[in-house]
Amino acid sequence: MISNIYLKNFKAFQEAEIPPARLNIFTGLNALGKSTFLQSLLLLRQSYRQNTLLDKGLLLNGELIEIGKGKDAYSMSGTEDNLVIFEVEWEQALELIGEFQSQAEFELLPTHKLKLSEQEHIFQQALFTNNFQYLSAERVTPKTFFPASVSHVEQIHSLGNHGEFTVYFLAKNQRQEIPINNLAHPKANSLALLAQLDAWMGEITPDVRVTLSEEFEVARLSYQFEVGEELTEEFKPTNVGFGLTYVLPVVTAVLFARPGDLLIIENPESHLHPQGQARLGKLFALAAENGVQLFIETHSDHVLNGVRVAAKQKNISPENVGIFFFERDLEEHITEIIQPFLDENGRLDKRPKGFFDEWGNQLDELLK
Repeated sequence: MISNIYLKNFKAFQEAEIPPARLNIFTGLNALGKSTFLQSLLLLRQSYRQNTLLDKGLLLNGELIEIGKGKDAYSMSGTEDNLVIFEVEWEQALELIGEFQSQAEFELLPTHKLKLSEQEHIFQQALFTNNFQYLSAERVTPKTFFPASVSHVEQIHSLGNHGEFTVYFLAKNQRQEIPINNLAHPKANSLALLAQLDAWMGEITPDVRVTLSEEFEVARLSYQFEVGEELTEEFKPTNVGFGLTYVLPVVTAVLFARPGDLLIIENPESHLHPQGQARLGKLFALAAENGVQLFIETHSDHVLNGVRVAAKQKNISPENVGIFFFERDLEEHITEIIQPFLDENGRLDKRPKGFFDEWGNQLDELLK
C-alpha cells in the first residue's frame, strides 16, 4: 500500500508531498492540482506497462493518460535543473525514485536516474500489476450494447479507463463471489457479484435490478425495477438517465476489489442524486477498512459526509482516511495542500475556506 508520494517540478507543483491513507479524498477548486498526484501514479504505471520506465523514460502519452509534451508536464515554477521527479514509498519499506529530464517537445522524458529499493518487490505492488483499476471522470455513456474485450476483462481484469468493459466484465463474472465478505449488502440473497451489485445499486436508485447478456462479441445491459413482488419490463440504459450507467463501473470496481488492490476513481458522484453519493462514501469506507487502497477525486460533500458517517458508525477507522484539500495561494500563485483530520465521531479538526462551504455561503445570502 502506498504510504508517501513526493513530486517535484510536475505540472501544478514545484514541490509537493502527501502521505496517503487507505481511503484518500482529493478535493478543491478546479485546476489546482488534484489530478496531478493521480497522474504521477498513472504515468509510472503507464510507462512500466508499456516498457519504457526501466530503460527509456517517462511516457507522457499512452493507454492510461495523455499529458502532451515535456512543456505540458514541467511546472511553470520549476527549478533550473529541469528534472521532473517522482518518489513513491510503500508500507513495506519499498521506494521508487524517478528523475526524468524535461525536454519541451518530447513525449517521452528520458531517465536521468531511476532508483528502486527492491525492484522485484516494487513491481509486485498493485500500482504495476493487475490488482488495479482506474476510472476516469469521462466514463462511458448509456447505451444498450457495450464492447467486449477478452484481453482487458479476462487477462488483466480491467473495466477500461472509461468503464467501457464493465458490462462484459459483469456478464463474465456475475456468479463469482465478491472477494471481501464485509462488503456484502444485507439485502442481497448471496455473495455473487450480480446479487451484491443489485443490492448496492438499489441503495443509489431504490429497487433497481441489473440485467445482463452476452451476444455476438458485445454485452447487453438493461435495468428493471421492483414493483411490490414483481419486476417491470426491461428498460434500456438510455431511458433511465446517466446516473445508473455512470456509477455502474464504480460500484463494480469496489465490489470486486481484493485486499491490497489499488483503485483510482475520478468524480464518482457524476449524475447521482445526493443520497446515492453518500452511499458511495459508505462503500468506499468499507472497502478501505478491509484493505483496499482508494484515491477518490471528488467535489461532492455528500461523498465526504458518507465517509464521515461511516467513521462515526465504526465502519472505518479515522486513521484510514486521508482528506487532502487543494487551495491556491493568491499572492505566490502556488497550490497549497491542507489536510483536515477526521476523528472517531466523524468530525473534522479544520474546515478551511472553500472546503465544502458553498452550501452555507449561499444559505447566508438567502437569509440576509
